[in-house]
Amino acid sequence: MRDMKKLLVLMVGSMFMVSCDQLFKGTQRTDEENQRDSLQVLLDQKDDELNEMMEVFNEIQSGFDEINEAEGRINLLNESDEGNDIATNIQENMEFIENTMAENKRKIEELQNKLKSSTLNTTKLQETLNKLNTQLQEKTKEIDILKQQVSERDTKIQELGESVEKLTAENTQVKAEKEATSRIAQNQDTQLNTAWYVFGTNKELKSHKIIVDGDVLKTQDFDADYFTKIDIRKTTVIPLNSKSAKLLTTHPQGSYSLLKDSKGEYTLRITNATDFWSVSKYLVIKVK
Repeated sequence: MRDMKKLLVLMVGSMFMVSCDQLFKGTQRTDEENQRDSLQVLLDQKDDELNEMMEVFNEIQSGFDEINEAEGRINLLNESDEGNDIATNIQENMEFIENTMAENKRKIEELQNKLKSSTLNTTKLQETLNKLNTQLQEKTKEIDILKQQVSERDTKIQELGESVEKLTAENTQVKAEKEATSRIAQNQDTQLNTAWYVFGTNKELKSHKIIVDGDVLKTQDFDADYFTKIDIRKTTVIPLNSKSAKLLTTHPQGSYSLLKDSKGEYTLRITNATDFWSVSKYLVIKVK
């Protein structure tokens, strides 16, 4: 733009000399001072016109410079994967570019209209304006490419987001299935290691239908709540608080022992839990 300014100044000087020559060759002025004033007015008009055009030229070039800076910012943001405001920043810069491009186009059209009615030699000015138009067209193509790049980035981000959502859903499902499997396995393990025992007198056992007609647990309507639930891995000793004890359910010999304490009361000690509970998970002991 500095070279452009020099060019326009030289053009105005040339036109001023031509104008002076035409004035001197024209109608003879009787007053030298009036002649000088007329020349000054003409010079001032051309200078004002040139300054006004130069101001618009500078504004257009400044607009292109700002567009270049915004393009640079967008390119950097496109290459970045950090931060949550990248898309917003890109959008703001794109809006700025589009608005500045529209303003530059308007100003170029404004200059074109001024040149049509200008008293200046417009040949060089028109060449400069043509260059600005070319620059505007080239910049428009650049912006179109940039828009495509931004659009592709947005598409990739959207696809990535959808993939993340899909993976999250799959992971959630896998986790839920894993937890369900774990609960099932835990429940199965608990069931496998759960047993029930009860001890009581013959009368007590009959009253709870545990013994019916001399048989043990032969009916389905016995009082299950009368039994104590245990984990066979943890419970291996059962104090019976009685000096008489007899197992009524079947449990392999050698897998347990009945021992008396200092008071002569029995305690059941399970020495091999796997064998002891292999026949039945119910233990019934009759005491007195």
